[in-house]
Amino acid sequence: MADAPLNKNKEHLIHLSSGIILSILMFFYFKHLNLKPVLTEDNIRFLLFGMPGEIGGLALTLLLTLILVPITLIFGAFLAILRSSKGILKWIASFYIEVVRATPLIMVIFWVYFAIPIFIKNVTNKDISVQPVIAALIAFSIFTSAYIAEILRSGLNSISKGTKEAALSLGLTKFQMYAYIIIPLVIKRMLPSLLAQYVAMFKDTSLAYIIGVIEFFRAATILNNRLFLSMEIFTIVAIVYFILSFIMSRLARKLEIRWRKQLSD
Repeated sequence: MADAPLNKNKEHLIHLSSGIILSILMFFYFKHLNLKPVLTEDNIRFLLFGMPGEIGGLALTLLLTLILVPITLIFGAFLAILRSSKGILKWIASFYIEVVRATPLIMVIFWVYFAIPIFIKNVTNKDISVQPVIAALIAFSIFTSAYIAEILRSGLNSISKGTKEAALSLGLTKFQMYAYIIIPLVIKRMLPSLLAQYVAMFKDTSLAYIIGVIEFFRAATILNNRLFLSMEIFTIVAIVYFILSFIMSRLARKLEIRWRKQLSD
């Protein structure tokens, strides 16, 4: 027992030493950066909000994430229920999930942006174009939902038969059972994995730049093409992504602790 405070003090000392060393290294790193041309009012506004009269930059990145969370959660839950069922629907859901998870996200984005107009033209003989933001939303919904489905399926497998039988004995339909009892319980149980996936999705939105979506990373690339200050600009980008991801992770951790406490009561 006497070793516990000693180990804790040793751990605090290691964290403090690491923080000091990192601070020193960051000081000398930033000392050699030319941040003044980057941190002008117009440049900061462009990085945060995009072009005047449009939504872009960091604001668009956050907006994409906020829109995608409920879409992927609902679609992922639907896929998870289908995969946990029996019959042909199970095989269709399984095929979809396995194919999507085996495909790089960048290929899904390209496929949605370029293949959908070609497919529609072949079917209807009409030329259409998909807006880059809409294509990005569709691609991320397709991709992330497959991973959410697997996370939720693991949670569904952890639900006992007694819980399901109790819900059905109360006169609930299967849809009501899943909607009001099973899925909310699964989400709480699988919260750490779900939140980790959504933090990863927030960072993955940077891949939308390849089809012209002027989100945060694309805005930084445009700014770099004008200023040619790669280290300065992308250091700022990395710091912003780190800060936001860290805040999301900490909030997720607090939410997880609160919900686990509710489950244990």
